[in-house]
Amino acid sequence: MPVARAFRWSILTASLAASAALALGGCMQTAGPVAVMQPRADLDSMAYGQPYSAPQPVVVADGGGAIGALRNSFASSPMPVGYAAPMAAPVRYDASYHLDAGDKLRVVVYGQEGLTNSYAIDAGGSITMPLIGAVPARGRTTAGLAGDIGARLRNGYIREPSVAVEIEAYRPFFILGEVLAPGQYPYVPNMTVESAVAIAGGFSPRAKRDVVTVTHTEAGGAMRAVVPLGTPLAPGDTVFVGERWF
Repeated sequence: MPVARAFRWSILTASLAASAALALGGCMQTAGPVAVMQPRADLDSMAYGQPYSAPQPVVVADGGGAIGALRNSFASSPMPVGYAAPMAAPVRYDASYHLDAGDKLRVVVYGQEGLTNSYAIDAGGSITMPLIGAVPARGRTTAGLAGDIGARLRNGYIREPSVAVEIEAYRPFFILGEVLAPGQYPYVPNMTVESAVAIAGGFSPRAKRDVVTVTHTEAGGAMRAVVPLGTPLAPGDTVFVGERWF
């Protein structure tokens, strides 16, 4: 009896060992393909499913440094800009400028120190010179006025006068309404509405800051228009800054 029991126990042990071996062998082998997760290179790939592409380096074209780098970055991706109205090119009032009351002129008569002087155009639109008296200047250019002065001097005073007229100071402009210091100010060449507001101390707290009203007067009459801040001003213009209602 002990021998039979020992034989049966050995057979049972062998069977269990064989079953365990088969189970372990099945675990070590795979019947089908196994999906392997490839490592993602970066967070952009994980989020969007596309490989990350590094931005192109900024090339500094001129001079280098931080300012050059900023200039190149803006050039590569320009920001859209909106304009309220086309801005006119800066105006230079020289040969084409039409004179009016308030302009101050420098009249040079070569070889005649007594006639060479500064003259202001009076309210009647004339300048008054020795020998020839009042000379109309309103609406004329500096070249036209010089020609008229020369013709008057040639008529019984100087045989061959040589005359030059230049603008010494332009007539002032006026700014009214919602600015801190409204009034009359000297005109500076190539002024804009914005610079006129700055000269007058800036906007008041209740000012309308996007557009203003400009009145321009010429020989043909006055013209009034609502314009943006970048609009050029002419001598003698009147700027009115309105009040906002909210």
